[in-house]
Amino acid sequence: MSVRMSKRGDVEPFYAMELLKLANIKRAEGSGVISLCLGQPCDGAPTPVRDAAARALAGGQRLGYTDANGLPELRERIAEHYLAQYGVDLDPGRVLVTTGSSAAFTAIILAAFDHGDEVAMARPGYPAYRNVLRAQGCLVTEIDCGPETGFQPTVEMLDALPAPPAGLVIASPSNPTGTIIDPEQLTAIARWCDEHGTLLISDEIYHGITFGAATASVLQSSRNNVAVGSFSKYYCMTGWRIGWLVVPDDLARRVELLLGNLNLSTPTLSQLAATHAFSAAAKPELEAHVARYRHNRDLVLRRLPAIGVTDVVTPDGAFYVYPDVSHLTDDSLAWCLKVLDETAVTLTPGIDFAPVRPGVSSPADGTRFIRISTAGPSDEIEEAFDRLAAWV
Repeated sequence: MSVRMSKRGDVEPFYAMELLKLANIKRAEGSGVISLCLGQPCDGAPTPVRDAAARALAGGQRLGYTDANGLPELRERIAEHYLAQYGVDLDPGRVLVTTGSSAAFTAIILAAFDHGDEVAMARPGYPAYRNVLRAQGCLVTEIDCGPETGFQPTVEMLDALPAPPAGLVIASPSNPTGTIIDPEQLTAIARWCDEHGTLLISDEIYHGITFGAATASVLQSSRNNVAVGSFSKYYCMTGWRIGWLVVPDDLARRVELLLGNLNLSTPTLSQLAATHAFSAAAKPELEAHVARYRHNRDLVLRRLPAIGVTDVVTPDGAFYVYPDVSHLTDDSLAWCLKVLDETAVTLTPGIDFAPVRPGVSSPADGTRFIRISTAGPSDEIEEAFDRLAAWV
């Protein structure tokens, strides 16, 4: 008897994770691997966060389940953050704490969309959006976005769709491109979604990591929008697995019920510690990291000509650069595997973010792009480009 398997599990790999797995094997064999494939800060959580966790553990505090939607004090602190940062007076009842932004995204998909609903997203875009949407039975429409729009969708692109989708997922700053949607353009997109009955879901997990460009939240445009936040990126808390959702009033209870069934609650220690991530004492550490990300971005832009890349969209935020390497390859996955094998440098192939579609050719196809993470130590990035330049 063959094992029964659902179609939900038949999803594309997340190639950044596949490259990481191969790199770990190579590292275990003694190779000096340098990883430029993962979007993960090389620094730990800020001192006030670690101190709060240590106090909770040392004091023997009982770390039992919390409410499914999170500790009230953390939800209130997140609401205060939106008021201070964006001028949005937010009811904490609309805030739900989740096990990372990944769980937030899964919960809002389950709460808002039915099997067969169409959801649009930018191409290139974070692969988990596409893969989780399809696993839940949604029809994914990918909007080809090129360098001329900073790899971001526009109202004109939305108008060109055959019909308004049930949902639209955007990301600003974006993974993989690091580009930001101009606040006026974001307002226009939110207005379009309101007028067409489209739920706008904004991935804002890289907010805080910006290099001078204005960054707006969709919550400034309408109460009907959904914002996804995280402590992983700006706050350097990837392994703590804690994020949040801000949802319209009508969805709050639905999402809470789903979270209670899916996860029971987010890890209590992470919640207690994360409350201190917004403190004034944490700010200098976090801003020092952002300064290094900016330095690393400029370092990569300066070194790219050594491998023949002379034209690239300059990222406004996050910690990625997304260059076109079509002069080197028409198969970004095979090229990244070869680079890893021969230089011990890991890069992420563009097909993660814009996979090839059968019978459809597009300038946005990820076969010709790679993503370079600038989240690591500067000296490692310099060494990686020394290897790449010599190899190319």
